[in-house]
Amino acid sequence: MSFDTKNRRYGFSQMHARPVFTWPNGTGLAVYFALNVEAFEFGRNPGPDFTTMPTAPFHRGFAYRDYGNRVGITRIHDAFAEANRPLAILANLSVYDACPEILVPFRKRGDEFVGHGKTNSERQVDMAEADERSMLLSVRERMTREEGQPPTGWLGPFISQSAKTPELLVETGFKYMLDWWFDDQPQYFATDNGPIVAVPYPSMEMNDIPALINRGLSDSDFERMLFAAFDQQLAESARTPQVYAVSIHTFLMGQPHRVGILKRLLSHIAKHQHDIWFTTPGRIAEHAEKVLERPSVSTLEGATP
Repeated sequence: MSFDTKNRRYGFSQMHARPVFTWPNGTGLAVYFALNVEAFEFGRNPGPDFTTMPTAPFHRGFAYRDYGNRVGITRIHDAFAEANRPLAILANLSVYDACPEILVPFRKRGDEFVGHGKTNSERQVDMAEADERSMLLSVRERMTREEGQPPTGWLGPFISQSAKTPELLVETGFKYMLDWWFDDQPQYFATDNGPIVAVPYPSMEMNDIPALINRGLSDSDFERMLFAAFDQQLAESARTPQVYAVSIHTFLMGQPHRVGILKRLLSHIAKHQHDIWFTTPGRIAEHAEKVLERPSVSTLEGATP
């Protein structure tokens, strides 16, 4: 498969003109939070340290992210445990080797574990097809062994995909992906191996890294954005079902001056608990397969733009 100028992965439709459905509890707004739990190889660039251009051995960026696993993740866990709300844990495979104990409390809670690559020190777009297939299989096999069941969902490190990633996800047993954010409802996504469900994931907006770091929003700006989006989508969901999703990282939202944002947001959402379905992306994907019309042509070869 090669790139062309037409999108053959999914057809166009306006959300408000589609058939209406409800989530399993009869509500119109599904809500989930995704916690990125990542480990990096020391000496390789983990990404910007947000002060100056990083240079080898990249110790500041490494230490900043390591803080999230050593300290921040506990604050986030406690906020969600106190609110009795589920999380989706987007875990690098390397976390199982570097600091497996930080995953235990989430496993005990029954949170969903989502595949998130071997390490955030590599990107799928840089991989040969055979290497990417091998990576996906190794993630699936290791997480099955550690969690007692295979992961059904996937988010690539750095939300990176190769031209064949969707095909390889279906081939290796994944049921849904979070890499493509083009809608506020789950949608079927065509591949050469049959369809895969694309679950909305806030890769560009309600995600702490692009908001706080790339765009430089203040903490209060980010908090207002999270509240405003929830209120708007809740109002719209009375006539159009939607997904409200928030993506967070341990080293950002686990800071002592930011975890309060999560607590206040969870408290605000709780005021509307009878009007929402607080869930995980895996359960959203499962329900989507029941209520969405399966495409008559589900392969890329026969898909129309």
